[in-house]
This record gives sequence, structure tokens and C-alpha cells, in this order.
Amino acid sequence: MADFDPDAKRVPVTILTGFLGSGNTTLLNHLLLGDHGMKFAIIENEFGEVGIDEKIINPQIKEKIDEEIIEVMNGCICCTVRGDLVQTLLKLAKKVAKFDGIIIETTGLADPAPVAQTFFVDEAIKQLYSLDCIVAVCDAKHLVMRLDDEKPEGVENEAVEQLAFADRVLLNKIDLVPGEEELAKIEARIRTINPEVPILRCTRSHVDWKSV
Repeated sequence: MADFDPDAKRVPVTILTGFLGSGNTTLLNHLLLGDHGMKFAIIENEFGEVGIDEKIINPQIKEKIDEEIIEVMNGCICCTVRGDLVQTLLKLAKKVAKFDGIIIETTGLADPAPVAQTFFVDEAIKQLYSLDCIVAVCDAKHLVMRLDDEKPEGVENEAVEQLAFADRVLLNKIDLVPGEEELAKIEARIRTINPEVPILRCTRSHVDWKSV
């Protein structure tokens, strides 16, 4: 392996986290259908019983399914990680070398830290990819309940971990929260975990693609 070259062109990676029902799949559909002229690869990171071909539900998106990789109509691709993330990234390297970015969605009960660590400890991955952002999608109505979940001793609260590692928080479904005062309380709770993180309020996961 050659010495790491920080100036080499690498594909930027965004890690997307959030509990089931937070709006991750809706966000992915928006990104794939967006009129931004960019090509993304979306990777569903293991453990899920539902493959990416079933999660990307918009019929306008599906075009060609080949084993674990879906090619979509705007030139983007999607795949489901069935094994090791590093091997999947290496396998996709030639295909995505000219892509504008990769989005890795972790499952709802996943701590994003091990996924993020991949981009710092594996030399081959460091040469090919750069970790750009970790985004946590939160259901505004149910977030506090998730944060207050009691876990057995030694077991991490995944919702807390997702917020703690986030570079950006999408506070989704704000239309289901009764009023500004309640939203302010929710944001204050987020900041007890991650004081400086930018919080973007949204409904139905509608955000500018540049924000993720």
C-alpha cells in the first residue's frame, strides 16, 4: 500500500442514521429523484431484514436489479451490504470513482461509530473515500421517548449514540409537534448530547440535498 495521499481525489461519504420511522427512506427517495444532476451511490448497511430494493419504494426509482445492486434511472446505484462494509466499498470502488458521493444508511438500531471508524482505520478505504458528514434523522414527536429508553447495564442507547456522533441533525415531522415551545424543548434536549450540532427542522424529510 502506498503512503496515504490526502490530496488524492476521493469520493465523499455521508453516513445517515435514524430510527425506523424517522424518515430515512423518504429522504433517500428525495435524494434519488432530486433535480440536482449528481450521481450518488446509496448503501444499506447490513443487519436489515428488508433489502434496499424493497426500501426504495418509489416506482420511478427502480430500474434494474442485479443481485444486490440496483441501478436507478438517474445513473445512481443502490446496494445492500450482506457482509463486510470494507469489502463492499472496495467492490464498488471502480463503479463509483466518478460519483459525486456515497450515502451509507445504517439500520435504526445501529451505532454509527463503527461505520465511521472504517474510513479512518482501513488504509485502502482511506485512499478511496473521505468521510464527509454523519447525519441523524430524528422523529420530532418520538425522539425524547427514544432518548429516555431504559437499557440494560452495559448496553448503549442507540438514539443517544446517533445524536452524539452527528455532524448534522434533521429534526423531521415537526408538523406533529404542537408548537414552537415544544420544539425548542426538543432541540434543547438534543444540545445536552451534542451542544454545537446544526439542527435542521423539516417535514416529510424535505431538505436541500446540499444539507446532507
